[in-house]
Amino acid sequence: MSNPKLDTWRVAAEKEVKGSPDELIWQTPEGIAVKPLYTAGDLEGVDHLGSLPGQKPFVRGPRATMYAGRPWTIRQYAGFSTAEASNTFYRRALAAGQQGVSVAFDLATHRGYDSDHPRVVGDVGKAGVAIDSVEDMKILFDGIPLEKVSVSMTMNGAVIPILANFIVAGEEQGVPRAHLSGTIQNDILKEFMVRNTYIYPPEPSMRIIADIIEYTAKEMPKFNSISISGYHMQEAGATLVQELAFTLADGREYVRAALKKGLDVDDFAGRLSFFFAIGMNFFMEAAKLRAARLLWTRIMEEFQPKKASSLMLRTHCQTSGVSLQEQDPYNNVVRTAFEAMSAVLGGTQSLHTNSFDEAIALPTEFSARIARNTQLILQHETGVTKVVDPLAGSYYVESLTKELADAAWKLIEEIEAIGGMTKAVNDGLPKRLIEEAATRKQAAIDRGDEVIVGVNKYRLDQEDQIDILDIDNKAVREAQIQRIERTKRQRDPKRVDSALAALSHIAHSGEGNILEAAVEASRSRATVGEISDALRGAFGDHAAVPKVVKRVYGAAYEGEPEYDTLVQRLDQFSKSLGETPKVLVAKLGQDGHDRGAKIIASAFGDIGFEVVAGPLFQTPDEAADLAVKSKVHVVGMSSLAAGHKTLAPQLIDALKAKGGDKIIVVVGGVVPRQDYNFLLDHGVAAVFGPGTNVLDAANAVLDLVEGIRTNR
Repeated sequence: MSNPKLDTWRVAAEKEVKGSPDELIWQTPEGIAVKPLYTAGDLEGVDHLGSLPGQKPFVRGPRATMYAGRPWTIRQYAGFSTAEASNTFYRRALAAGQQGVSVAFDLATHRGYDSDHPRVVGDVGKAGVAIDSVEDMKILFDGIPLEKVSVSMTMNGAVIPILANFIVAGEEQGVPRAHLSGTIQNDILKEFMVRNTYIYPPEPSMRIIADIIEYTAKEMPKFNSISISGYHMQEAGATLVQELAFTLADGREYVRAALKKGLDVDDFAGRLSFFFAIGMNFFMEAAKLRAARLLWTRIMEEFQPKKASSLMLRTHCQTSGVSLQEQDPYNNVVRTAFEAMSAVLGGTQSLHTNSFDEAIALPTEFSARIARNTQLILQHETGVTKVVDPLAGSYYVESLTKELADAAWKLIEEIEAIGGMTKAVNDGLPKRLIEEAATRKQAAIDRGDEVIVGVNKYRLDQEDQIDILDIDNKAVREAQIQRIERTKRQRDPKRVDSALAALSHIAHSGEGNILEAAVEASRSRATVGEISDALRGAFGDHAAVPKVVKRVYGAAYEGEPEYDTLVQRLDQFSKSLGETPKVLVAKLGQDGHDRGAKIIASAFGDIGFEVVAGPLFQTPDEAADLAVKSKVHVVGMSSLAAGHKTLAPQLIDALKAKGGDKIIVVVGGVVPRQDYNFLLDHGVAAVFGPGTNVLDAANAVLDLVEGIRTNR
């Protein structure tokens, strides 16, 4: 049946676009066709329209009054080198209007290593706060009343010792564990997919999660035992449909693990929380949060809870880190403000806003204040807290909510069909799909199909440097080692040995609660590394096999002259050389974020380089061994955690010592421009900072290889 109003619009649109209005349809990366005009007809079949805020399926929010009753919690995620420095920052932020503490730990801590371990020389204090024992944890929260301040901790791999340290720090502050409030991330399936700060294999890791849910359900009624995270999936390149589906499927798996422990669903479901990324697709991000609540209600109904609160999805959100750019960085203030508004219109319960300089380094106090004030301005100056779900009834947003929910549910059902999320993760399905999506997105940016202002369009001729926070990794590590040594001198060795033996027995036998035993070990002043090693002895270490997606980046460039010219140039040079230039893409230190490294490996492989994808967590010495053994021409070191000034010179020295002094070393990733000269002076041949076009990088690497051959 014809709609006269739509017919009139189509006639006008045809005149304006000189063709079919269908040319105006936008195809999102999720495969959703977004029309230029939505009407009431697009809401036919949208079943959730009649629901109210605080009512099943909670599309309009988990609480009836939402922000009209109480605004979202401003929870800024931060951690700076030492416990002392982080404590100072937290106390100032709380005094300035922050409403909860969210702790970022350094990568050594994430991976369960003490600061004195030889594998973490370049990681201590670089991407968060170093915690080696309960003594550090006590300093971290000194002067912060834990009976009043909610604490969120992003921790997965070393979740057992960190949560145990927090509990003991509370006890010694005079706060019983039953009065502690906050959230521990405790989401290990996501780590195996994207973030990679795992320690143990999937099955024992799932046991750890179930033990934490069990312990907190019985002992810590105000504490959320898990934060099921889609954030890191989107940061790794997942589409919004993938982020939704994989996150909720993870949640379903964790519920099943808790039920296997004999828990009643209503004893823990109300304290499961979620964590989503908010990127630059403004309306789709808001719709995503609404769709997430709809789908989680559907999933939880399978477990037949008696409490309505067990059906609710509550979420923390964080603005995107990937959307931040090194180029023209003050644009990032605007990006973050739009993303924050989107999260709020989607109905988040708490929010972190990124600082504008986080594409380059850890935030300074200046940039962190702007990020925090972005939320304060939203709460107090824009009026968004006055109305519950102001987007409700929007033809576009309601239609988009349904489309996202339908597409995500289809993917969730596919995961169920292969045996659930643990099986899917073991098979590598989510990881592969996310890496393919990330590679396609990078190709779209490099081609200019996806505009990034200041990066691939409207770029400044001259970039001004900004002040950044520079952590003295060596000084932090030395201070941490001194505290470890002092703690070990002052503790009772027999008590420590007994506590660690009890923990090891529980881990080996499968009987008892791992967290309960770790709390006693923490009281005895066992370190994070010692507790982690006790579990390593029972469970072993997980080691992922690196795989690289193929024919994704190249397919996006099919028929493009610039790409074809580079491929031909490389082919001709390979013939003259008598072999194909070989590149090792190396991840050094404990940084598990491998999106950039995987994209480079995939794209360079499509272009025609022979690529060796190095394993995660290598030391410089191990990477040099692999480079020499593989007879590579180039080592591309990927850096995201600011360890480049320590690790790159060590890599070059190791190559020289092993006879690989002719191997070219380049560095790519989050490297401040202020560090370029340092790296170049220490033997790095080229630095490719954030926003580098992959084809430009490939041409530059080929130039270097040709130059070495000519000089020989």
